Amino acid sequence: MGKNRLEAFSDGVIAIIVTIMVLELKVPHGENVEALMPLVSVLLSYVLSFVYLGIYWNNHHHMLHTCYKVTGPILWANLHLLFWLSLVPFATGWMGENHFAAAPSALYGVVLLMAAIAYWTLQQLIIASQGRDSLLKKAVRSDWKGKISPVLYGIAIALAFQWRWISLGLYVSVALIWLVPDRRIERVLASNET
Repeated sequence: MGKNRLEAFSDGVIAIIVTIMVLELKVPHGENVEALMPLVSVLLSYVLSFVYLGIYWNNHHHMLHTCYKVTGPILWANLHLLFWLSLVPFATGWMGENHFAAAPSALYGVVLLMAAIAYWTLQQLIIASQGRDSLLKKAVRSDWKGKISPVLYGIAIALAFQWRWISLGLYVSVALIWLVPDRRIERVLASNET
């Protein structure tokens, strides 16, 4: 099977997820800057989630460039990833509306952790389906980012009930780790073309 439908469906779902998040932002009543103050936590949680969704979209896009065929397990693993990403607007809204309270912040971390596990699962299934000479396998090698992220999410979830600001700092830290451009897949694809 080709990968075009998988890419198009995934792009559409992620676009809808971002749209749902932005539609949840309520316009304040008032014309001065002070009217925005009650919305600061909502806006900050939106920005963090938008960055996370952008990171997933970008990495998913690059990962699928290494894939030349799609199998049934890959389709299901992709749906598993999209399921967890579809919960980001709910977790974002709950966390923002409650000013980063412990339980909403912990749930946000659970959603991020499960999305990371789902992404790793999809990655492993693509590697397995592409055989010994998988371009993705060559690109990710040790994948330190993929290994450290779930560990940091787990720590952040545990800390959410005692030190929620440290927990939120860990969520931001993981996003920053992934924001640094990662050219591994691009390099492997370029070397494969020569």
